[in-house]
Amino acid sequence: MADKDWTDALLDRLAATHSRKEIEAYQVTARISRAALHIARHQDEVFGRFGLNRGEVGVLGALLLAGSGPQLSPTQLFKGLMLSSAGITSRLDRLERRGYVKRARHPRDRRGVLVELTDAGRKVLEQAVTADAGGEQELLTSLSRQDQRAVAALLKKLLAGLEPPGQ
Repeated sequence: MADKDWTDALLDRLAATHSRKEIEAYQVTARISRAALHIARHQDEVFGRFGLNRGEVGVLGALLLAGSGPQLSPTQLFKGLMLSSAGITSRLDRLERRGYVKRARHPRDRRGVLVELTDAGRKVLEQAVTADAGGEQELLTSLSRQDQRAVAALLKKLLAGLEPPGQ
């Protein structure tokens, strides 16, 4: 591993004007952000091969986790995925046009709609996630399996402090 990385260089510049506590917090968030950019770039490339983007894969994944049949309302989806109502609507529109999701009337609320993952949606999601998994292993080659487990545990702890329980 290199002695100094991009974040270290930035932190050196900030040291004169920021407290040690601020610098320590920033080194964590800056590195998480930079790692997320690398992961996002990889996922954009992989999911793009299947005509999907990360947001659409997130919707398909949420529906898969919900089980079979029309399970989630658009509201449940946008809250769970931390999107706006308009954001989920446009994603659902694109996915529905491609036959990956289906909308059905809510059985108990005529005004409501439930979203269902289709067989085609399940298949393309499985293909995209399988293709992504190998690449994500490549992204983590600088970490031993033990390091990967430690990072995963720390990120889980961080997210537990940021998100409501069960999200």
